[in-house]
Amino acid sequence: MAKIHITCLACTAAVFATALGAAPPGAGHKVHTVRPGQSIQKAVDAAAPGDTVLLAPGVYHESVEVTTPRLTLRGSGPRTVLEPGANAGKGTADGPAEAHGKEAGPAEGRREGAEKSADSCAAGGNGICVVGTKGHEVKGVTVASLTVTGFARAGVYSTYTTDLTVRDVSAVRNTVWGIAQERSIHGVFQGNTVRDNGDAGLFIANTVKAEEGAVDTRGTVVEYNRLQGNRTGVTVRRLRDVDVVRNDITGNCVGAFVVGDENKPKAGDLVIAYNRIVRNNKSCPKTARLPALQGSGVVLTGAEQNAVRDNWITDHAGTSPLSGGIVLFKSFVGATNDHNRISDNVLRRNSPADLVDADTGKDNTFTDNTCRVSKPAGLC
Repeated sequence: MAKIHITCLACTAAVFATALGAAPPGAGHKVHTVRPGQSIQKAVDAAAPGDTVLLAPGVYHESVEVTTPRLTLRGSGPRTVLEPGANAGKGTADGPAEAHGKEAGPAEGRREGAEKSADSCAAGGNGICVVGTKGHEVKGVTVASLTVTGFARAGVYSTYTTDLTVRDVSAVRNTVWGIAQERSIHGVFQGNTVRDNGDAGLFIANTVKAEEGAVDTRGTVVEYNRLQGNRTGVTVRRLRDVDVVRNDITGNCVGAFVVGDENKPKAGDLVIAYNRIVRNNKSCPKTARLPALQGSGVVLTGAEQNAVRDNWITDHAGTSPLSGGIVLFKSFVGATNDHNRISDNVLRRNSPADLVDADTGKDNTFTDNTCRVSKPAGLC
């Protein structure tokens, strides 16, 4: 089970108010400054591992693909805005094309590679893409302190990465996901504002291309984010070893959604703790895979060995099969939730109930929760 430091809910607001600054580049590393009207992609392509590409305030109309390890792409705060360029695509269910085999650091021909990379990311409908390949994961990239908005797929998308950090990013009004990652380990998603995206605000998954068993992320962390007005605040799909902690999740159709299935290894071994999950009552229509959604705080489907604890979950209401404060529901391919621990949560004014166990799984426990109504009765 992933480990976290115990922090009281009262501290959350203070921590949110603290700027999460980025460390300056190390000795010998360069800062490449980009201003509106200049190409971010050319600066990224010219950078060596460990360099920083610093974006001045202003609006940039392009997509950017990063394949250089240990690169930092940093804006100057919310006034640094990335919007779709003229070559933006409509997006697909898959990620951008495979990386173009660029070697780390400046090299002959990399400007041509950058052009292709930018086209690939844009054609996929994404704003910023951090892309490695199987066996050649891109490591240690940081994306920080900027706004990505209006993209047809994801504001920030990453695949085959290790130790990616996405920090202080505003991902707003993107058609599918605000921030998304697949096939990756050791990710850190911290202090982001993710709102009004068409699907998940923050989406982390094994893969969106195939039905496969869960991937062990080896300690991915989702913390101190504001997730508001999305279809789901945060979706964890077919993964293991993830901490979703100290986030403010409100105004979505579902606050936090853990998605598993019948494949092995099974999704689970997550910690969902110390989150403020309030009034996720937005109404979302049904899809081919899910019923209509509304009024769900935390939902587990087909997952095992999760700890849902010490959360503040209030004021949810809906008539979906998944409505309620904390809901355990058999997955839509019939996989049960097993060996989950629901403890020490404060649940108030959730309808149809604060705790809902609509599953036939085994060894799920409900202990020391502060609540009034459960289905079935007796869980509070």
